[in-house]
Amino acid sequence: MSVEDKTGPQPARPRILHLHSSFNPGGKELRCVQLINAFGPGVEHRIISAMAGAMEAMARIDPAIPILPGDDFPALQGRPTPARLLRLARAMAGHDLVLTYNFGAMDAVLAHTLFGALLNLPPLIHHEDGFNQDEAVTRKPLRNWYRRIALARAEGLVVCSTQLQAIARAEWGQPDARLHRIPNGIPTPAFALPCAPDAIPGLTKGPGDLWVGTMAGLRVVKDLPRMVRAFADLPAPWRLVIVGEGPERATILAEAARLGIADRVHLPGFASNPAAVMGLFDIFALSSQSEQFPISVVEAMAAGLPVVSPDVGDVLAMVAGDNTPFITPVGNEIEMAGALQTLAASPDLRAAVGAANRARATADYDEGAMIATYAALYGRAMGRALGAFP
Repeated sequence: MSVEDKTGPQPARPRILHLHSSFNPGGKELRCVQLINAFGPGVEHRIISAMAGAMEAMARIDPAIPILPGDDFPALQGRPTPARLLRLARAMAGHDLVLTYNFGAMDAVLAHTLFGALLNLPPLIHHEDGFNQDEAVTRKPLRNWYRRIALARAEGLVVCSTQLQAIARAEWGQPDARLHRIPNGIPTPAFALPCAPDAIPGLTKGPGDLWVGTMAGLRVVKDLPRMVRAFADLPAPWRLVIVGEGPERATILAEAARLGIADRVHLPGFASNPAAVMGLFDIFALSSQSEQFPISVVEAMAAGLPVVSPDVGDVLAMVAGDNTPFITPVGNEIEMAGALQTLAASPDLRAAVGAANRARATADYDEGAMIATYAALYGRAMGRALGAFP
């Protein structure tokens, strides 16, 4: 008699359905990958993107993790007709938990609210991580109304920042019992390791080179031409290194050329391993018009860098006290330029602020607490544990 015969049939692995607006690498996508890898091969996942073909973050998932095909899943975008919403709801059956992300998956949330009880669907937890350019300052009333209705029967709503928590309460009418704020976390020890000078393909940091760096999708909301302008007056040997990909590449390069600094502005593309790159920077800069709890800032802090950023989302509260003078008003590139110049002029100041940031990141933003909190939340919703995790 086999071991299986003696012990009886084993319970099926939990099966989680992920519905994303996009699954190209970004903050929410990489956190999702981080959690999938942490939960291990004892959990199955099906990952759907509202944008056809936007699945590049799949490459970051551990090959040992079982990923189920999703080619036949209904489109997440379209007119929210009853027939289409019913098709979405039916496609959620057969899973133990449905996880939805940002407004691009809100039709699926509404489908679950309308038909979940009728079809005996699994619980649904929605995640909101921030906004694009069109809602950076003020949310659209129609979308607020839509979220209120769609989220009415969700098991939970997860946000990463205190600003999003306040928006969810005031604008989306979410009760505290449904609302969960879980700050992003990272493997902080990995960012304390030294980086090879040629870790970025096609770009090598030479002796004496100094880099202002950022990691961001090249999108309008990131306002990277503003960063180019704020950097422009820094002298050689300072260079600006913008790691990421996106539709704004040509606009950023054009602004660097207009200012006569094209030879000192580098856009080397996407970095698959931020921990291997972040330590090459001497100052980390952010220029976004809208953020919530940016993982890149936590990664920069863990790498021991000073951070220059507009006062968006939770950034001012995230950084160490020594770093707060370099968090500037949103949209004020003169003050941003001044912050960069102050830090660029003083290696000792950069070192002191960076050390304070590293201590803060290690104490408050390591991934262990975040993973355990998500695992407990998802496990309670399913009524079963997710298995081994840190």
